[in-house]
Amino acid sequence: MQLFLLLCLALLSPQVATSRRFRAQKKQPKEPSTRDFAFDLYRALASSSPTQNVFFSPLSVSTILAILSVGARGNTQAQILEALGFDPQHQAVAELHYSFRHLLVRLTRPGNGFKLSLGNALFIDDRLVVYSIFQLIIMTTYLANIYSTHSGDPAAAQKQINDYLARQTQGKIVDLIQNLDSTDIMVMVNYIFFKAKWEIGFNNRTTQDQDFYLTLEKKVQVPMMNHEDQYLYFLDRYLSCTVVGVPYEGNVTAYFILPNIGKMEQVENSLSTKTLKKWTQTVRRRRLNLYLPKFSIEGSYHLEKIFPKLGIRDIFTQGADLSGISKYPNIQLSQMVHKAMVEVDESGTRAVSGTGTVFSFRSAYPNSRKITFNRPFLMAILENMTTLFFGKVTQP
Repeated sequence: MQLFLLLCLALLSPQVATSRRFRAQKKQPKEPSTRDFAFDLYRALASSSPTQNVFFSPLSVSTILAILSVGARGNTQAQILEALGFDPQHQAVAELHYSFRHLLVRLTRPGNGFKLSLGNALFIDDRLVVYSIFQLIIMTTYLANIYSTHSGDPAAAQKQINDYLARQTQGKIVDLIQNLDSTDIMVMVNYIFFKAKWEIGFNNRTTQDQDFYLTLEKKVQVPMMNHEDQYLYFLDRYLSCTVVGVPYEGNVTAYFILPNIGKMEQVENSLSTKTLKKWTQTVRRRRLNLYLPKFSIEGSYHLEKIFPKLGIRDIFTQGADLSGISKYPNIQLSQMVHKAMVEVDESGTRAVSGTGTVFSFRSAYPNSRKITFNRPFLMAILENMTTLFFGKVTQP
């Protein structure tokens, strides 16, 4: 009988080796190289639904893949590492895991000025014997919790996992796991709950319905927020787009990228680590009269249909080698479900009570530049250079 491993990743942005070996590292670890992976994944998701909204968490997806690589062997592991941009010929695999641990600890450290709840969990069928070294690494390195479940009662196991996710995301993501059956002997879960206030809030009294152009011919009315102040700004003439950075309280910034009319595909094809770094290092404070839609979007994806495009194939087949997880010879990945949600409003949070720094409307300064996000645009939520979330808004 073939037994299956099911992975689910749940994200919510309402704002929108052994541990001894790891501790032996003396130099400051580099953060995981996941940003090129992020853009490769974005293009794969966008190409499958070119006119739809796209929203996902590169951090979440790459974390769950890194956890899988702990238990993968042979070609299965090689495909995962290659997709993540990691070259085991030039780096010890332990460095990858240590860098993730460093990142996860830093992101969840209190006092960042924003709320980021991030975690991993493993639900293991009580009939499956999982290697203790695998459990040790994911607990100490990926800060994962491990729970026992019984897939012989799929309905009860499914409820246990969904209830856990609902608690961790404050009830915003429910019933993510569907159609669990008795062959699903292990479920991996990753969740992120992000909540932050704008450093400079929008005044809800200035929010008015305005046109948003889905295409050159088709438009809809959307609530358009407006505020004039100092924002991060860069006009990329080479890629024909405008980049606006709107900081949150804390060390997180939302970057909104507005391609010139007809240039969305050009910008999408140029997305890379180099491009992102250029934008974040070149933006400068400038007074802008900013118009930004108030919106709420979500993305839900079965990544087992997407990852083969990125070279991750074996893990979804009977040729999967997950022998580092258990001595059971026939474990393969059956599903990988990813769901992400974002809400952008005047305060920057989803909280009912208005919070954040809100300023009253002022008449436009003569030297301010008016920028209106009234057609499809891209967005990235970054903590330093770590891409927490990335997406495309085509229908606010």
